[in-house]
Amino acid sequence: GVPPFIATMGSQIICRGLALLIADGRPINGLSDSFVWLGAGSIGLLPIPVIFMIISAIITWYLMKYTKTGRHIYAVGGNAQAALVSGIKTKRIKLFVFMFEGVLCAIAGMVLTARVSSGQPSLGEGFEMDAIAGAVIGGVSLSGGVGTIYGVVCGALVIGVLNNGMDLLNIN
Repeated sequence: GVPPFIATMGSQIICRGLALLIADGRPINGLSDSFVWLGAGSIGLLPIPVIFMIISAIITWYLMKYTKTGRHIYAVGGNAQAALVSGIKTKRIKLFVFMFEGVLCAIAGMVLTARVSSGQPSLGEGFEMDAIAGAVIGGVSLSGGVGTIYGVVCGALVIGVLNNGMDLLNIN
């Protein structure tokens, strides 16, 4: 019964605390070269993180555009009560969305850890706001039911370019 945004932020705080506890507040070094390759390697001209992003975007785009589950996700996001009345198993759809999002976040966490060659308990703090901003810039409604994967990718690229540009210009 807790709103998903609140549940996600609460879970995030709990997981960050567990990461600090497990790592004793220190970075974990000595990661294997094959793991570090996930963040620093490339296939041809494409870096591995870009390949992961392209593959996950294509899978998500296909899921949302061409499957019944994707249509149900839009319906539940737009109006969960109307979706329930029309026969959609809203709890199952919400569970699937949280599980899918969790898998994507786990992959992103592994790639980020591999990219910096260190398991830092505080790594990625603030990225959730970049993700939300990128989604909103890409046309996703925070109340749900509206948005496209193409828009999200474009919004994420805008945020990435802005962050990189500000880093290069030494802007805090």
